[in-house]
Amino acid sequence: MTPKLAILGASGHGKVVAEIAELNGYDVTFFDDAYKNKSNLEHWAVVGNTENLIQKLNDFHGLAVAIGNNQIRKLKLDFFLRLGANTPTLIHPSATISRYATIDVGTIIVADAVINAFTKIGKGVIVNTNSSIGHDCVIHDYVHICPGAVIAGGCKICEGTWLGVGSSVRQQIEVGKMTTIGAGSTVLKNIPDNVTAFGSPCVVQYINEQNI
Repeated sequence: MTPKLAILGASGHGKVVAEIAELNGYDVTFFDDAYKNKSNLEHWAVVGNTENLIQKLNDFHGLAVAIGNNQIRKLKLDFFLRLGANTPTLIHPSATISRYATIDVGTIIVADAVINAFTKIGKGVIVNTNSSIGHDCVIHDYVHICPGAVIAGGCKICEGTWLGVGSSVRQQIEVGKMTTIGAGSTVLKNIPDNVTAFGSPCVVQYINEQNI
């Protein structure tokens, strides 16, 4: 019997997650809080919202939260983990993962991503297309590493932080929690919590208003 996976989030990222799930042998069904206004995503049906998913959770072998926004992904995934949902890590077959790396539940690893030796990836993380994480890094829960981002060895990326497309982080750097690093930025010094920073070299531009 083909295992069934519920996907919460009928979005562009949801399409990516659905394909990865199918490549891992799942039959997927979508839920989205815009249901009934949104009844399909490409050829996949959207069959309900979060409340419907709660009622039908036992009909599925697992759940993926396919929401790019780090704060909303945290709220949804933490809620379903408290309900006891199985939230498997989904890894695209073309990704390269060290056998010495560790990856927590609910994380999505997209095509051509690289995760090197002794790196630890938290729960609910998105490691996007063609991104690279060096050895001995710690990527905390609900981080989003955007396409083409490069993190050198020994870095720490704290909870809920967003690394923009094509950004790069020098070795042994810490980026604080709930921080946004702009696309194409080069991070050469530690960045504090709850700020937006960008540029090359990357500098803090302003303080974010919300915490996770």
